[in-house]
Amino acid sequence: MASHDAAIQKLLETVVGAYFDAQTAQATWDARLKSEQVAAHTLTIVQRRRDHGAASQADALQAATALARASLDKSRAAGDLQKALSVLVYCLGLPAGSHLSLAPDLADDHQQIGRDLDGWLAQAQQRHPAILAARAQLDAARGKVKATQSDGLPSVDFSANYYQNGRPNLSLPAIHTNETVLAVTLTIPLFEGFGRTYKVRGALAQVEQKSAELDDTEHQVLMSVVKTHADAVSALSNLDASRSLLETAQNATESVQRKLDKGAADVLEMLNVQAALADAQLQRIRCLAEWRSARLRLMAVAGVLGREGLSSSY
Repeated sequence: MASHDAAIQKLLETVVGAYFDAQTAQATWDARLKSEQVAAHTLTIVQRRRDHGAASQADALQAATALARASLDKSRAAGDLQKALSVLVYCLGLPAGSHLSLAPDLADDHQQIGRDLDGWLAQAQQRHPAILAARAQLDAARGKVKATQSDGLPSVDFSANYYQNGRPNLSLPAIHTNETVLAVTLTIPLFEGFGRTYKVRGALAQVEQKSAELDDTEHQVLMSVVKTHADAVSALSNLDASRSLLETAQNATESVQRKLDKGAADVLEMLNVQAALADAQLQRIRCLAEWRSARLRLMAVAGVLGREGLSSSY
């Protein structure tokens, strides 16, 4: 059953990871679409200024180049989104070509990890299916040792039989009879060679092997918890920085766009803030995706990724 739970947990991790990848790809496409809209608006302003003699042809060409680059980035993002959705459909086991509706964007949550590293390590030791399976295999090996040793010990068997009108496969007696037979059998093995000794030693060797496998499994799981916990803490600390970066880039873009509308800014300045805004949007999406992925992987390596784990707050 623990191995069954481990297989389910691995599948859940794959499905949820594919969902987050698709959600990240969709957020990236939305950001590229907004960048294309800003670039198109900038080109419109520059062309209008050029028609009135306030901008040069070179400025219009630069704005057109920026729009073409934004359109190319949006096209690539659309391809990445379709690929991510196809992977998600495959992981879900749905028919090819199934349409999926995702959340509009990555949730800007600051949900804390919920417990310190020691708590996650203790949780992994108690609930991780791989560790539970290794412990069960060790217990089974120890039970096999006891069973093998018991086979070579003296045994007592008790039997009782009741016969009416004779025993089976015999002719019926002339008179009505009732017979009750009680038997106690004592079996004492005297010598059966060294086969029993070898079987016991083999069972003890299995115990040592399963114990080593349990130690190795615990070491791998706990090491993964330590690394993933560090990644989750780092990803969580990057959220505030990415939000500040995005807000600053948005304010700078709005300011320069107003100046450009009034003829107080040149095209090069507008293109620079557009590029900075696009980079800030991608950094924000990346930080959100890293946080969600790190939290998912932490739940997975701690052994709490399941229906109960996904519905709980961690």
